[in-house]
Amino acid sequence: MTLTNEVTKNIIAKLIKGHDYRMEIVTIINAEFLQFAIDFFKQIVEAKLHAGSITTDWYKSVFLNKTLSPDEIAINSGLNKKTIHNMYNSSTKEIVINAANEHYEQLYAIIESLCESETNLDLTLAITLNDVSVKLNISESLIVINTLAVKRAALRGGAWSTAGKQVEKFLMLTLCKLYSVNDKNYETKFTRDRSKDVDREIDFYLTGDTNKYRCEVKLMGQGNPESADAIFARKSDVFIADKLSEQNKNQAEKLGVHWVELHSIDGYKRFKTALEKLKIPHKNFDGDIDSALRNILQNIFF
Repeated sequence: MTLTNEVTKNIIAKLIKGHDYRMEIVTIINAEFLQFAIDFFKQIVEAKLHAGSITTDWYKSVFLNKTLSPDEIAINSGLNKKTIHNMYNSSTKEIVINAANEHYEQLYAIIESLCESETNLDLTLAITLNDVSVKLNISESLIVINTLAVKRAALRGGAWSTAGKQVEKFLMLTLCKLYSVNDKNYETKFTRDRSKDVDREIDFYLTGDTNKYRCEVKLMGQGNPESADAIFARKSDVFIADKLSEQNKNQAEKLGVHWVELHSIDGYKRFKTALEKLKIPHKNFDGDIDSALRNILQNIFF
């Protein structure tokens, strides 16, 4: 999943102004999921109409077909490719096909057992396309519902991960432009330090006369303390977050990490404090934040 420049700009502007950015991501997830659902239902109608049998083999032959991509086969079986990779340490198409077929058989067996025990429950899913209707029995309906749930989860995970990756560098760059930090005083490319046994990737550095300072961004909420712990373990110098707990802040200060909590009143202004303490040349900003962000983001995403 890729965020458009417009969405990325909206997220950055909302973050810096202390507003919640999450609705931008949720809207994308909703749009992609609903489009997938509509297309999936259309495929189900076609597959069911051309099915040569009245069993769920029609679903397996069409939606677990080897001609589909590994991602599609995995999702249609009720898994996702990342889960398969974690299970088998590989996600080649052959492994995905085998794992998907095995999981589908197990899923179908569970559904059949459930239907036999729940004799008082009946479910029929009717789908109409171009005035032609097909009906799915309870087993078929549950398989379809499960596939939709897995796809929604996959889209959700991908969207939040993509948002973090796409926004981080541009957010740091926007903050630097806001305080007129010279482009000689920051780096946006990761260079591996081969003198270190472990050199984790850092997306952004602030640079002084002789020092280079690691900057990390996490669009985390207060319910994700592990994300902050990871930052502290990497010995970052500047930590930009959407929300931070008091414990996060205390831990950062104890470790000498300059933190910025954007989701607070004028939270972005703590970035100036970090610049001052790290002796990074900059200029004060006291203008109209909306106008400044509009101009900065327009230049960044020209």
